[in-house]
Amino acid sequence: MEEKESVRESEIDLRAILQLLKRNLALMIVVTLVFGVASYLFSRFFLTKKYEASATIIVNNLSDDQSTINSGEIIAAQNLADVYAIIIKSDTVLQEVINRKKLSMSYEQLKSAINVSTVNSTQVVTVSMRSDDAERAKDIIACVVDVAPPIIKDRVEAGSVEVLTEAKISNNGNPVSPDSTRNAILGAAIGLLLTLALIFVKEMSNNTFKTEEDITNMLKIPVLGIIPSVDTKEFNKNV
Repeated sequence: MEEKESVRESEIDLRAILQLLKRNLALMIVVTLVFGVASYLFSRFFLTKKYEASATIIVNNLSDDQSTINSGEIIAAQNLADVYAIIIKSDTVLQEVINRKKLSMSYEQLKSAINVSTVNSTQVVTVSMRSDDAERAKDIIACVVDVAPPIIKDRVEAGSVEVLTEAKISNNGNPVSPDSTRNAILGAAIGLLLTLALIFVKEMSNNTFKTEEDITNMLKIPVLGIIPSVDTKEFNKNV
């Protein structure tokens, strides 16, 4: 019996929630759209656009007198790729880039701007940089892949490194950030969540009785009678 009552109360609560959401549906839609559009416009016109330039280099662990390659050579080259990534971001390489390009950046600033990573644990290493100036980023990356190979060969006895693809602007020259569409979706989601929170907080803080069921459920007493709501204008007209 108690279980049936619990199920019935759950159904009533769920119905009340659905009715609450239905009553505030227009508000939810409007606020969601406003937040989404505002986030899109803010990203599109006010946030600084970032462009990315990148180049790739390939690690080769073969010596000059070798003409064949085996799995051991590939694994060794992959391990060297990680080492080369560290060398590329070292002050030996990046400080030379700063000096050549006469950059108004410290070594630490350039190091944080440069990203070096291996491609899917292969022998290929990608060097990239993001900046609000696409051509500047491309110029710096081109300098990095020009400076790095001889320094790497000098520091690492085994192996060599060659430029696989020259520096170029990624994403067909379009900004890689901000992502206006993603920000619009995120803004819309935040607007919807805030609206739902406001609706439920307002409903929970409202202690007035709205229906007969509210009185019965809250006070646990039966309703003996209801005083109807009277339209004053209609009442005066019929008197």
